[in-house]
Amino acid sequence: MNATIVSDENLHYPVLLNEVLSIISPQNGGTFIDCTFGQGGYTEKILEFPKTKVIAFDRDSKSKNIAIKFKQKFKNRFEFYNKKFSDIDSIKLPKIIDGIIFDLGFSYNQIKDESKGLSFNHSGQLNMKMGCNKISADDIIKKLPAKDLEKIFKYFGDEKNSKIIAKKIAKERKIQNIDTEGLVKLINLSKKNFTKKNKATKIFQALRILVNEEISELISALSKSCNLISDGGIIITISFHSIEDKICKFFFKTISTHKAVSRYMPINKNDELAFDLINKGAITPTKEELKINPPSRSAKLRAAKKNRKKKIDTKFLFRKFENLLNIEKLSKKL
Repeated sequence: MNATIVSDENLHYPVLLNEVLSIISPQNGGTFIDCTFGQGGYTEKILEFPKTKVIAFDRDSKSKNIAIKFKQKFKNRFEFYNKKFSDIDSIKLPKIIDGIIFDLGFSYNQIKDESKGLSFNHSGQLNMKMGCNKISADDIIKKLPAKDLEKIFKYFGDEKNSKIIAKKIAKERKIQNIDTEGLVKLINLSKKNFTKKNKATKIFQALRILVNEEISELISALSKSCNLISDGGIIITISFHSIEDKICKFFFKTISTHKAVSRYMPINKNDELAFDLINKGAITPTKEELKINPPSRSAKLRAAKKNRKKKIDTKFLFRKFENLLNIEKLSKKL
């Protein structure tokens, strides 16, 4: 996903901005990669410091309009690529990268954009494409078998009523086309228990994750970033839901922990680790930030600093989340 959740359509609040700047120290100069450029919140603040450069990625083509203005203002200190962040290694990068930032939320403007179909408060065709997509939510609802829909809703949305909802979708689509409004209505009829959140929240999250291949995108980008970052460089992630945070937490813990070569050989704690955690637990928004931007309440920042040049085998990430990756591959049936 791209950019940062904001609660005011007229203002842009990069979540945990002060914390990010404190960690990467752009006042000392350096080259940084903003993997989710969005409306340019982090990039702009970094480039306020004269000896900095930012290489930005965003899969949403609408970000190009903002990027053009940045290019005019910051000249050769700013580069933009309309690509998914898993393509971070597809361009020629400088030898020294001082920081890589992943903000995994999305903006109010993206939610408000009815053509994207991210909100259950809008009518029209189901979409949820963030850019550079092969399928839409409409394709999933129309074509995937009920058993596949059940898995997607259960594992990507943590939806307890996944089986009931999947069966109702399979039955309803034989009668008529299911658009956004129709899906919300169907979900509400399937879930009779009272919830604080909109009953459609989890289903829409699950569909969005599959449409944008968010699991493989994140795992692939993180696995590449730890070998692209320079000695002394920092990787930062800001996640907004439990699946993302689980992946980020495991990633940072693994690259900053001594591992045994085998069960027959002791752990060599004298071997210098490739990364050190910046903070043992997740950093969350302050009370002051929550007052300005309430949707930031679910944000969790995790970061690690690279100690030394060391090639890291990142297969551990793909193995750990193999089940989620296999569920994501259900989209290949479309």
